This record gives sequence, C-alpha cells and structure tokens, in this order.
Amino acid sequence: MPTKVDPIALTIGAIRLASGISFLVAPVKANRLWGDKEEPVATTRLLLRSMGYRDFLIGGLLVTAAARGKDTRGWFLASGGADAADLLGGMSVHAQMPRSQQVIGLGGAAVGIAVGLWGATRPR
Repeated sequence: MPTKVDPIALTIGAIRLASGISFLVAPVKANRLWGDKEEPVATTRLLLRSMGYRDFLIGGLLVTAAARGKDTRGWFLASGGADAADLLGGMSVHAQMPRSQQVIGLGGAAVGIAVGLWGATRPR
C-alpha cells in the first residue's frame, strides 16, 4: 500500500532541517540572518551549533515521518517546544538585545510555537 505523504509537515520539517544545517555549516552567517550583527564569542558559537544539531534532528525526523505518512504530531510538538525554550531563554535577555534580534529572533520563536501547537493538535 502506498504511503500518503503529508506535504505541510514535509515543508515545515524541511524549513527546520535547513535552519539546522545553516547553523551547523555557517553559524555566524545564520546568526546574522536571525538579527545579530555582532561577531559571536566562542560560547555563543557553541550554542549556535547546539541549536543547529537540535533543529537538524527535529526537522529531519519531521521530514521522515511526513514522507512515510506517519503521525507527525509529536515532532510538531517537539519543534514548538524547542521554540518555546528559545523564547523563554530570549526573554531573560530581551532588554539587552538589539531591536533586530527582538523582532526576528523572538518573533520567529513565537511563530514557531504557534506552528508547533497547530501541528501537534491537527487531526491525524
């Protein structure tokens, strides 16, 4: 029996996967896309790569589940949870962030949470 691919989950997973790859391959450039204009210190680069591994894993597993026609709700929840952790962590340094990081970084996390919750609660 052929599997039914979930194109929405496949697309969203591919976006997260691509984000993860960008943070692994070129963390400084990826960080600039998210609103940081400063050169990151070594510990920041470590965290950027950690975020890259996380997004690569979640995105890759969401893509795999979507391509195989499997239930993707758990991976959407994991994706939204990762963004919720980013938002929570970002709120503690919100006042120290430049406006571009506040809008792009924290706004992106808020959108990611909404997409994750939507995907986690949609019918199978």
